[in-house]
Amino acid sequence: MAATKQPADKSHFILPDLGEGVHEAELISWKVKPGDHVKEHQTMAEMETDKALVEVPSPWTGVIDELRGSEGEIIIVGSILVTYKVDGASTPAAAPAAKPSAEASSDADASAEGEDQGTVVGTMSGTLEVSSRFSRNPEHDTESNGSAANGKAMATPAVRRVARELGLAIDRVPGTGRGGRVTASDVHAHASLGRDGAPAANANTDATDAAVITAESLSARPRDLPPISTDGIKERIPFRGVRRKIAQALDRSIKTAVHFTVVDEVDVTELEVKRREYAKVLGTRLSLLPFIMTAVCQSLKKHPALNANVDDAREEILIKDVVNLGCAVDTEHGLMVPVIGGADRLSLVELGNAVKSVAEGCKNRTIPREQLVGGTFTISNVGSYGGRFATPIINYPEVGILAAGRSFEKVMAKNGMIFAGTALPLSLSCDHRVVDGAEGARFLNTVKTLLENPSSLLV
Repeated sequence: MAATKQPADKSHFILPDLGEGVHEAELISWKVKPGDHVKEHQTMAEMETDKALVEVPSPWTGVIDELRGSEGEIIIVGSILVTYKVDGASTPAAAPAAKPSAEASSDADASAEGEDQGTVVGTMSGTLEVSSRFSRNPEHDTESNGSAANGKAMATPAVRRVARELGLAIDRVPGTGRGGRVTASDVHAHASLGRDGAPAANANTDATDAAVITAESLSARPRDLPPISTDGIKERIPFRGVRRKIAQALDRSIKTAVHFTVVDEVDVTELEVKRREYAKVLGTRLSLLPFIMTAVCQSLKKHPALNANVDDAREEILIKDVVNLGCAVDTEHGLMVPVIGGADRLSLVELGNAVKSVAEGCKNRTIPREQLVGGTFTISNVGSYGGRFATPIINYPEVGILAAGRSFEKVMAKNGMIFAGTALPLSLSCDHRVVDGAEGARFLNTVKTLLENPSSLLV
């Protein structure tokens, strides 16, 4: 079944690239419905990638004809998201052309195509900026079959990825898009043909449906799992949104990193006195977390093996010279781990303000995706909710995570003297492939020593 060209007055808007390394997104909610008249830049849908909520705007003014996908579905980048009729003419009205740049002119794959008319050109405060690009570039002139002068097919990176996943040579796929470019539908249609050009058994299936993975298909039960009783079920809660991302991340971490955990108690009696003194001087309350973060940053400088990422694809350990500290935040949507970049260069007060800022961004879902990736070490403050010790799961591809428990009063002994002091439980999990048990214990002991001697910590 050969792909057919859509009527000129009917436009397809495909899900654009939402950020580096993002191949799919979960459809959280539609903000429009079929028959609605939308304006350019009006929000059409909310989508979620890597726990970041993103608004997808319309690149044109027009009438919604069809919405592809339901809430909770996983949409693959490059698949059709919305079909609608564009106002004003038989062809979509192009947004003002962006000023040419050296990077843009050298990237032939970023050329627009008939079904790839919406292209991300930047992100701002969780909202995608989408631009329609139709201006013809003589340097990227194509032949009638959609090939450039060097014989290579003209297609966007998203379409090329679809072809790779289907095992097709994209240069052999006839293009029906604008200027003969190869579209996602072209690739799927070509894949549905047999070697002799006869339609395959699934040729009648809508090609774009192959790019949509439903929540139902994700939850299909493998045959080796035992049956679950349906007796007494009060509520069924599907894995969606942040909860699904958490499940995927934890599953990947447990299956990849080799966890081991070291625990200890820290005497923070003197630190509590210093903390209250600081609060009076600064005129604001300081929690223990910024002090713990400072101790961790200093300790990572002495034990660099824990300030690292693992690149399993290349089988490399990447030791970092900057501390990008992840800070686990509990929200009503689920656990999120924003990253405070360059934490080792921040003061106590700056760390305290940074924690408040990222926590607020996570809770109101305004934090940009860029602040949810790139961490080198993570701290989880389980003590905020009453826990003491924990066995924290590593935020892969990092190699270490420290859980701080709830501080509590207890009877202690020091230099032969018994006194009532304050203890802080700490639990450290490391990737045993990178960090030996002894090194993990030494790192935790360095953190402990700094916290028990706040004068050296605050130098």
